[in-house]
Amino acid sequence: MKRALTGDSLKPTDFGHLKVFSGSAHTHLANEIVEFLGIPLGKARLRRFPDTEVSFQIDENIRGVDVFVVQPTSNPVDQHLMELLVMIDAFRRSSAARITAVLPYYGYARQDRKDKPRVPISAKLVANLLSAAGTHRVLTMDLHKAQIQGFFDIPVDHLFAIPVVIDYLARMNHSNLTIVSPDAGGAERARAYAKRLDAELAVIDKRRSENGVAEVMNVIGDVKGRLCIIQDDLIDTAGTITKAATALKKAGAEKVIACAVHGVLSGPAIERIEKAPLDQLIVTNTIPLRDEVARCKKIEVLSVARLLGQAIRSIHEETSVSSLFV
Repeated sequence: MKRALTGDSLKPTDFGHLKVFSGSAHTHLANEIVEFLGIPLGKARLRRFPDTEVSFQIDENIRGVDVFVVQPTSNPVDQHLMELLVMIDAFRRSSAARITAVLPYYGYARQDRKDKPRVPISAKLVANLLSAAGTHRVLTMDLHKAQIQGFFDIPVDHLFAIPVVIDYLARMNHSNLTIVSPDAGGAERARAYAKRLDAELAVIDKRRSENGVAEVMNVIGDVKGRLCIIQDDLIDTAGTITKAATALKKAGAEKVIACAVHGVLSGPAIERIEKAPLDQLIVTNTIPLRDEVARCKKIEVLSVARLLGQAIRSIHEETSVSSLFV
């Protein structure tokens, strides 16, 4: 990745100099971000005691510093979340001027409402934990539901990977393009992609059985002879996506590509993707891919490091972050 800045060009602000630290969840992404910013990664030691307790120590002075901690709360979610909380507590107790938690992927985001009796709202609990640990602001990307921002009483900068994904899709230069939402709830997101790409829009009408298995029922929209791109915020076990691809092929789609920001890809996901009538799966690197996933020839990974680096620079310099949304 080409460096856009030098260390000297990032002048100290009211929150001091900028420093970026990384947890263990995604050091590769953190290194890409600091390479873009032209600064070294913060010096710290993150280890575990034999009983798996987190041990963390900062190896440089961060008093009066503007600290950004990069840590997607991906699998193992609880381990990475606890690491992040311990790191934030250490920065707070070491007198950092401001602490920004950079969560490219916000775990527990799917538990954002009380839709059954006697269940938690875990997305709100995580927000409370981050605030209690000493986080001053949060930088995240493509939340499962935008209203999760309202769970925080601290500033939240909510980025979208759409510029990165649109740039890749636009280079396909396909005239018969249809953006497909895998369910009615994702239609707004799919419509945003369709508008940017001057494409048609289709929606998969599905029903969920009591055990949570998604069953595709119908394709709403004309997809015959077209390149169909199924767009979603995340792919977990890939059940919905693969069934949507099958429905699109049956409806006459020429080619089917799946596209998601967060490639959670747990359980039987890879096996399903390999067997499904999917020509390609596009994800970003908000989550590190397991070796098994990385070996899948159908998967294309796009980097969001530059976008996150631009947002970190804007937050540090107190300039507009919203300009990155378009």
